Amino acid sequence: MLLDFGLVIFDCDGVLVDSERLTVGVEARVLTELGWPMDAEGVVRRWMGRTSAAQLAEIAERLGEDAAVEFDRRTTTTLRAVFDTDLAAVEGVVELVDALAARGIPTCVASSGTPTRMELTLGATGLWDRFEGRIFSAVEVEHGKPAPDLFLLAAERMGVVPERCAVVEDSVPGVRAGVAAGMTVFGYAGGLTAEAELVAAGAEPFGHMRELLTDAR
Repeated sequence: MLLDFGLVIFDCDGVLVDSERLTVGVEARVLTELGWPMDAEGVVRRWMGRTSAAQLAEIAERLGEDAAVEFDRRTTTTLRAVFDTDLAAVEGVVELVDALAARGIPTCVASSGTPTRMELTLGATGLWDRFEGRIFSAVEVEHGKPAPDLFLLAAERMGVVPERCAVVEDSVPGVRAGVAAGMTVFGYAGGLTAEAELVAAGAEPFGHMRELLTDAR
């Protein structure tokens, strides 16, 4: 699926690293403790694929600025410990990235996560060195996903027109961002977002990373 593109842009959380499953549970628990009853599914629906700034703004509006600061502090501390012991790369993605490199197809990362967060997660899973110097964060643009800004920035920096770019995403905001950028979006249905939701947002769905190396589209 990816072999004919000039650039493959990967989201990070849930696509390269299997962090979303760990993150949503922690965030739901902390929010509940702070006074906003929330389950993991609620976190996915509200914030998966969006920036931490957008999430914190909503928490501040609901619970107050102090609660938002406390949420950020608690989740950051907890997730660092969890990632140290439990974080892994998404199944098959290391092989996919290496196969693309072997075929000379450029790749990069464009994520709603902060640079610090990506250095932590990509470093812990052996992926940082594979993308170093080609990692773009939503903090670099005015509007995060679902706006197209981040993907357009990545394409510009990599010197590839949007029409020649493929995006690999696992969230509805991310899919919408890629579509808005004029790129072909492949939606990973092996994560936390239902395949039907990815398709409705405009993605071509797939269930395992190895499918992205096939010729079929």
